This record gives sequence, structure tokens and C-alpha cells, in this order.
Amino acid sequence: MKKLLLSAAAWFAFVAPAFAADMPARTYTKAPPAYTPPAVIYNWTGFYIGGHVGGAFAGDNSLTGSDGRFLGGVQGGFDYQFATNGVVGVEAQYSWLNSHTTGVAFPGGGQITSNSDQLGSVTGRVGYTWGPGLLYAKGGYAWRDNPNIGVSIAGTPAAFTTDGSHQDGWTVGAGLEYMFAPNWSAKAEYQYYNFGSTTFTSGPAPIVGSRFRDDEHTVKVGVNYRFGWGGPVAAKY
Repeated sequence: MKKLLLSAAAWFAFVAPAFAADMPARTYTKAPPAYTPPAVIYNWTGFYIGGHVGGAFAGDNSLTGSDGRFLGGVQGGFDYQFATNGVVGVEAQYSWLNSHTTGVAFPGGGQITSNSDQLGSVTGRVGYTWGPGLLYAKGGYAWRDNPNIGVSIAGTPAAFTTDGSHQDGWTVGAGLEYMFAPNWSAKAEYQYYNFGSTTFTSGPAPIVGSRFRDDEHTVKVGVNYRFGWGGPVAAKY
């Protein structure tokens, strides 16, 4: 047996190198490249609609008082992204405010009350974008419903006149918007509305000539659905 094993080993040592020499050379195969996820390109160009909620706070010396009021509403608009980081657009916005009648006391047991529960605006806006984020400023035309003003003395209504309804005005604001998913963005913004001042031209003697500001400070958060041109988020391969 020992001689048989030695003979087999000797034969293998002699034949194996020759056999290996006759085998074809191994072909080199390059490893496949590592997977790289596609880069995301954010495009703000397109139409959008959405909704918002927030609060409204009147300025100093206002007929509506300084107490906060809840608001909610809708908005829609169009943005156009130019160059790399610039965005311009136009937006229409409408808000409902909860009914909140406020009063301003004057001498002789008198009181002035006011209630306004609708705000609207049509504004242009300009912004700077970096990927999914957009920082913007806005400004333009503002509207509100006809404020319901009343005057009373010791609880009895009194006749009066003012210099106008002050339904039309102007507005400015600023905000931050962020694309958190394809076609969806969220925003937070501050918007100021100014409708001039209301002056009482007749009525009880203590209020004649009195002047009150007609303005609102608002803070809102909202969500927009963006239709876009081919979608606001595109993959680049």
C-alpha cells in the first residue's frame, strides 16, 4: 500500500503541472461599481393650492383690540424659478377669522364696538431657494369685509358717521417654505395688513374726531400641493 501511495503521488506531481499549463488563462472581471442614488433636483416652477391656520392680532389703537383671534383659510398661486436660486411668483389668499366683537370705552359711559371676520390678499412674492427650502418676501393688495362698527351710550345705540369703510388696503409679509415630499410643501409666514385709519366724523361729542388704526398682524402655518411642470422634484441620473 505504501508503494502504491508513493507511486500515485509521484504521478500527480509529474502530470499536474503539465495539465495546468494546458488550461486557458482566467479572464479578469472588474467589480461592478457601487450604487450611487440619483441626485434630487428641486424645481419650484408651477401652480399650487393649499390651506393655512394661524392667529391675528390687531395693532395699537385699533378698533378690533389687541386680543388674538384664530384664523384659517386657503391660498393658491404660481411660482417661477429662474437662474439657480431665484424664485418669483404671485399668490391669492383668503382667511376667515373667528367672530370676536371688541369694545373701546369713551367718557360718559360710551363704547365703540367693531367686528371684522374676513381677510384677503393678492400679492407678488420673491424668494431665494436652496434645494427644498425657500425664503421669501411678499407684498401687494389687501381686502377685508366691511367692519361692523357700533356706538352706544349706557347700552343705548347712538348715531354716528365715519370717513369710510376702509375695506381696501395693502399688505407685506415674509416666510419660509419647505418641500417635504414630491409635490408637497409646508410653510410658516408672518403677514401684516393695513387698511388705513377710521375717523369718527359725527356722533357723541367725546368720539367726534377720534381716529383708530385699521391693521392686523397675522402668523400662519400652511401646506401646499404643487402641480408643477413635470413635478416639483425630479431625479437626475
